[in-house]
Amino acid sequence: MSKHGRVLVAMSGGIDSTVAAVMLHNEGYEVIGITMKTWDYANSGGGGKETGCCSLDSINDAREVSVQMGFHHFIVDIREEFGDYVIDNFVDEYLAGRTPNPCVLCNTHIKWNSLLKRADALDCEFIATGHYAIINELENRKYVTKSKDRHKDQSYVLWGLSQECLNRSRFPLGEYTKPEVRQMAYDWGFTELSKKGESYEICFVPDNDYRGFLKRRVEGLEERVDGGDFINTQGEIIGKHSGYPFYTIGQRKGLGAAFGKPMYVTEIRPESNTVVLGEVDDLLRNGMTVGQINSMKYASIPDGIETITQIRYNSPGTLAQLQNKDGKIEAQFYANVSGVAPGQSAVFYEGDDVVGGGIIHGSL
Repeated sequence: MSKHGRVLVAMSGGIDSTVAAVMLHNEGYEVIGITMKTWDYANSGGGGKETGCCSLDSINDAREVSVQMGFHHFIVDIREEFGDYVIDNFVDEYLAGRTPNPCVLCNTHIKWNSLLKRADALDCEFIATGHYAIINELENRKYVTKSKDRHKDQSYVLWGLSQECLNRSRFPLGEYTKPEVRQMAYDWGFTELSKKGESYEICFVPDNDYRGFLKRRVEGLEERVDGGDFINTQGEIIGKHSGYPFYTIGQRKGLGAAFGKPMYVTEIRPESNTVVLGEVDDLLRNGMTVGQINSMKYASIPDGIETITQIRYNSPGTLAQLQNKDGKIEAQFYANVSGVAPGQSAVFYEGDDVVGGGIIHGSL
């Protein structure tokens, strides 16, 4: 009989999830490892070598650790549910002129749901991952707090987790730094694993060429959108572009044209296949609307609360006041913010605690 209960650990084959699993095993949990196959690299159509969490090497690495530590390991094929939801949303968002964050969507709607479903089938009380984050509690509500390692903190991508998910989740790495995690792997005899590099790319776009992925995924897309207008903030045509889905807010490089001065994408208008360009100051916004809200620390996000509001992963965030309005949050920045991109996540922090988050709908 295990000391702390049975836990299902998501194991990608990387150092973080491996150390998380071994830590829980050493603490007295009955660990069951699970590796989720979300995507076939060959289906992406990109060139290069298969890498990342869905590669055969990574799956074998996870299984090998499980065998070595003496706990069960399962491989679960979730390609169909992943593809239908995450990849279709990824494509649809770009075609709507927005910039999606598929990792947030995957965590919220696919990975945790898949883990909970399999945990129930295997009589596991808990699920665990190798995320760098901490779970705290206030008045019977669980919420995510930033991890000890601020360079690796992943609280930003976890804003969408429900109370059900948080009540059953464990993040063993939250109180450790990445160097400490590497040292643990080395001390436990996982010498090669301790040297394993990071994987930052989107799992289904392993070559980091999302434009190429869209072209391969949507038949005839290039012909449909090629030759649209670049316009300036006064509405004057200043050039031609290769298609609005291939640009993102704040983009400066790769515009395919010279304008005599640095120009940035400030707005995307899919209905007219138009991309608006401006100078760096034209990217500044003093507020935004955020929808699809998940309130985490409180039952609902308090009107008038001041939070550090983060609009992209690894940004420092900006102080803002939040107001509830028509089921959305209006965030008024105390200092202008550059590059507010519809489709990206906005996460609201009170100190290190995640108050909640949502999807950016637009600027105020």
